[in-house]
Amino acid sequence: MSRWWWLLPAILVGVGVLDADDPKPLSVRDRAIAAWRARNYTNAIALASEAISAEPKDPRLWNFRAQMRAILGDSGGAIADFGEALRLAPDSATLHQERAIVQFKAGRIPESLEDFDRANTLDPQRAAQNWQRGLALYYARRYADGRKQFELHRSVNPNDVENAVWHFACVARLEGLEAARAALMEIRGDSRIPMAEVHDLFAGEAEVEDVLETARAEEAGTPARAMAEFYAWLYLGLYHDLHGRHDAALNSLREAVKFAQPGDYMGDVARIHLQLLEKSPAPAAPSTNAPSAPKLTTP
Repeated sequence: MSRWWWLLPAILVGVGVLDADDPKPLSVRDRAIAAWRARNYTNAIALASEAISAEPKDPRLWNFRAQMRAILGDSGGAIADFGEALRLAPDSATLHQERAIVQFKAGRIPESLEDFDRANTLDPQRAAQNWQRGLALYYARRYADGRKQFELHRSVNPNDVENAVWHFACVARLEGLEAARAALMEIRGDSRIPMAEVHDLFAGEAEVEDVLETARAEEAGTPARAMAEFYAWLYLGLYHDLHGRHDAALNSLREAVKFAQPGDYMGDVARIHLQLLEKSPAPAAPSTNAPSAPKLTTP
C-alpha cells in the first residue's frame, strides 16, 4: 500500500477529478473518497465504478478510478482506465503524463515514452520538469535524448544530484566514463543524505564506503535512515553497473529494493533496473569506453 494514500483527494482536485470550488457535491464521489480515507479500498473502487456507470462519458471519473488503482498497484486496471479517459479527452496532457508514469512502473518503457512525449507536445511548459521522461529514455537506451532531457531539467532544478547522476549515466553510455566525469554537472545545495557523497562518488572523489557510512549515520530504524539507505544503494547499483561490476550492481539494487517505499517512483526505478540486470549476462570487464547497457526487456 502506498504511503501517500491519504493524498488522493488533493491529487484528484489537482488533476481535475474534483472541483475544489464546485457548489454541487457529487455524492458517489464523496462517498468513494470517504471510503478511501477510511482505508476501505474495495468499497472506494466499487463506488468509483458506480459513478462511472452513471456517467460513463465523464473522463474525470475514469481518471478518478485510475488514480486509485495505480496507488493500489493495479497497473493493468489503471492503464485501462486512463485509456478510457483519454478516449474521451485525447488532448489532456495531464492524463498522458499520469498514464506514462503507470506505464513506466509496469515496465512498459516504450509505451510510457509515447505518453511522456505526447504530454510534452500538448503542454510544452511541462517539458523541463519532466525528469520522469529522462529515466524512461535511459531505460529505452535513447541516451542522447536522455542527456538532453536532464540538461533541460537542470534549467528548472539546478541543485539536484539525481539529475546530475542520470545525466552522467547517459553520457557514460554514449561516450564512456571519462567523458561522463568531465561532463558531470556541478551541484551545490542538495542537502538530502547521502546525495553529496553520491555526487563525489561519480566525480571520482569519494569511495563506495563513504556513501554507505553517511547513509548509516542516520538513526537506525527511522524513516530518514531507510530513505538514506535506499538512495545510497540505488546509486551504488547504478555506479557499479556503469563500471561493469555486474554482481556488485545486483547486490546493491537488491538492497535498494528492500528499502524502497511502496508507491515511490524511484523505488520502481530500482526494481526495474534490478530486473533488467537479472536478465542480462555479466559483462566481460569494465571499461573507460562507453559501457554496454542491459538488454531492455519488459520486467
